[in-house]
Amino acid sequence: MPARPQLTRAARPATITISATNERGEAVPTQIAGEHPLTLYLDKREIVTLMTLGGAPEALAIGYLRNQRLVSRLEDIAAVQVDWETDSVAVTTIRSADDLEERMGKRTVTTGCGQGTMFGDLMEDIDKVALPAEVCLDEDTLYGLLDAVRQHESIYKQAGAVHGCALARGTRILMFVEDIGRHNAVDAIAGQMWLDGLTGEDKIFYTTGRLTSEMVIKTAQMGIPFLVSRSGLTQMGYDLAQRVGMTMIGRSQGKHYLLFTGAERFTRRTPTSFDTESTETQRTQREISR
Repeated sequence: MPARPQLTRAARPATITISATNERGEAVPTQIAGEHPLTLYLDKREIVTLMTLGGAPEALAIGYLRNQRLVSRLEDIAAVQVDWETDSVAVTTIRSADDLEERMGKRTVTTGCGQGTMFGDLMEDIDKVALPAEVCLDEDTLYGLLDAVRQHESIYKQAGAVHGCALARGTRILMFVEDIGRHNAVDAIAGQMWLDGLTGEDKIFYTTGRLTSEMVIKTAQMGIPFLVSRSGLTQMGYDLAQRVGMTMIGRSQGKHYLLFTGAERFTRRTPTSFDTESTETQRTQREISR
């Protein structure tokens, strides 16, 4: 495992309690999601200001730099220091990217919650990603993961207003991160994967957000072949998933899903006689109700 940088431990509470008034005029204690600006500095150079819950600011900063290709190895990071008095995180490197100025000049702001960003030649570099072809995901595992996500304790259940992402091996959730924007949640998981020395070839990435081009790029950069969402997808997300050979599944809730790309890695459950009878019964009931 690579040497870990010096880290602060500056997580903030994910929610606060305020007083709201309901439809009957009653005061109701209500939990709401925190939101804090966090300006990221790389070797004293201001990079970006992220709006975040503040639950994992160090991992968020590391994952952001990783996914934007501004730092190529965890060993290059000497320290990550979060200071909430100045709403800033300072990342000090042993060796920063030689082409940092060029990459900053090619910054593209993408749409969506939390406004993601893409730097430099990420679109061109996507063709260098090689996802494992031999791993598979079966339908029962997908259903088990969706059920595990549903049962997971979350800030969304308490306060709403957040997106969530999970890293899983099979049906086991290894990490679950929520933040104001789905991009922050992805970056925090990417950063924690680096810190924990985890690779992505046998993992599944789940997100509550849309399957956009940036979500596909970040998942591919983490080496994860499976991307699952309860939401839909964009055309560029679809095109890029096909381009890198990613298995992408959307509209996933309960026993429903849509397999968009990478069908060669996905195995559907063989229907049993009970499944067939149940389906026929449902069809008959629908016809009767008409």
